[in-house]
Amino acid sequence: MEKNRYLTEYIRQDLDEKMVFIGGARQVGKTTLAKDLLSKLYSRTEYYNWDYSADRKRLKNLEFPGERALLIFDELHKLKGWKSFLKGIYDTHKDKYKFTVTGSARLNIFRRGGDSLQGRYHYYTLHPFTLSEMLGGGPEIIPLNELNFRANYSVKDLDTLIRFGGFPEPLLKQDDRLLRRWHSEKLERLFRQDIRETQDIRDFTSMKMLGDLLPEKAGGPLSLNAIREDLEVSHRAVTNWVDILEQFYYHFRVFPFHSSKIRSLKKEAKSYLVDWTEVENEGAKFENVIASHLLKTVDFLREREGYKAELNYLRNVDGKEVDFLVIINRKPWFAVEVKLSDLTPSPNLFYFRDRLKIPFVYQVIRKSGEDTLRDGIRVISAEKFLSGLL
Repeated sequence: MEKNRYLTEYIRQDLDEKMVFIGGARQVGKTTLAKDLLSKLYSRTEYYNWDYSADRKRLKNLEFPGERALLIFDELHKLKGWKSFLKGIYDTHKDKYKFTVTGSARLNIFRRGGDSLQGRYHYYTLHPFTLSEMLGGGPEIIPLNELNFRANYSVKDLDTLIRFGGFPEPLLKQDDRLLRRWHSEKLERLFRQDIRETQDIRDFTSMKMLGDLLPEKAGGPLSLNAIREDLEVSHRAVTNWVDILEQFYYHFRVFPFHSSKIRSLKKEAKSYLVDWTEVENEGAKFENVIASHLLKTVDFLREREGYKAELNYLRNVDGKEVDFLVIINRKPWFAVEVKLSDLTPSPNLFYFRDRLKIPFVYQVIRKSGEDTLRDGIRVISAEKFLSGLL
């Protein structure tokens, strides 16, 4: 895990133009990327962590190096009015310094309202390790074309990834006891430090109970009304908490694709965890792994390449459903149905493929060594399919 992350070179290129914001879940590797990997590319770097009092004082006093340098600001979003504060620093010193800002929240929407930094930064989401990154880098991905699958994919690597997740520390150590302790410590810091320090939550206990419920709901419709009844709180409170947990990269939602061609329903989004190892059900965990890989690829195509890339799922009024649909510039690119072992293509794949004219359709299975084209539906093992994503 000492090698460059998949975003390192792209961030270096973008730093020549603007600030770079790096958002991502707690302990996904943002600080390592900024401090260790990027520092190797610049003769001088200076790191400021807003959670550390000495660094906070240096920032407030605007104490910067006398020479040209890369300045790294970590968790700066916890400062009230941080965007205006950063705007003043950047506009004054942009000719001398390069700026990287990292945080365990979605910095591009944090503290909603007018964005005083508009046009001054590029934004990246740092995702956990995925199969391609474990194997040494992703393939070339050309939107609206067939995915390029690697020849050197590994069933063992996928098994390790599913068991220990894509976060660097547990993936590197591969120890079940460490993983359990890491879970509890990470969640405690998420709620006690990240959320509590920046959000006005009155019923903090109920919000934590919501966090406990989400692993059980991975891969299924996220009914806010059902959660409201379970927790005995208002719909408004549940909606706010779900948004906050997504903003802090605890989970993500996949929304249904709307089209009159399939009489689509405006049903609830499906929810998945950024750390899929918290999901106990085998089928739901496997679907979550596929969802995470797809989201990483979609985010990269949008944030780096500038495509209008989206990850949706398909469902119509008759209850027909397909797990995922990847959209590029509002055009269906490929659909994915996830199965543990079923080699027979789902009838729903044919239905949606024909009505939406989806160019590429996959049924991804946990069973290894499979890659068969069945009436235009490619039934493919997960390790091979995931090798074609980032």
